[in-house]
Amino acid sequence: MNDNTYYRMAMLIIFVASVAISGYHRIQAAKSKEKISRRDEGRLLFWSIRLGGLLMFVSTLTYLINPDWMHWASLAIPDIVRWAGAVLGLFSLLLLYWTLNTLGRNLTDTVAIRVNHTLVTGGPYRWIRHPFYVSMLLLICSVTLLSANWFIGFSGLLVFLLLAFRTSIEERKLIERFGDDYR
Repeated sequence: MNDNTYYRMAMLIIFVASVAISGYHRIQAAKSKEKISRRDEGRLLFWSIRLGGLLMFVSTLTYLINPDWMHWASLAIPDIVRWAGAVLGLFSLLLLYWTLNTLGRNLTDTVAIRVNHTLVTGGPYRWIRHPFYVSMLLLICSVTLLSANWFIGFSGLLVFLLLAFRTSIEERKLIERFGDDYR
């Protein structure tokens, strides 16, 4: 086993768990069969987020398959910091699950508000306005630390910045729907 084997195993667990948690909740939310409009987000932002996410996904998978293929973007990160990334990843998985479970069928992959959308104020939403984005940032940091790879971190940061930019549109849509209750 090389130096990266245990980090890759931890990263694989976090990666698979995050995909499983997100996938399960997205499938549950999609059972409403409601057609979700993506017009409010705009095509450029919509596709930029997806392409950035694909870049992060592919670079992470590439590292997991063979870290030598991503060696050109390696960072020198102490072992203790890399293992802190594993702990951070486990925490982010718990937050992701709690967030998506609390959000329920309100979940969409865009800024659209569902017809039967409800204002969620419980769970992590009691303390954090956008816990999904927080959990994504923590996952990005976790994977970056575990892989010790600046390209994975850069692609994750790009996605996060695009999501942060999208937040203003989402905020406006939620205020239009829920008014002062959301404010």
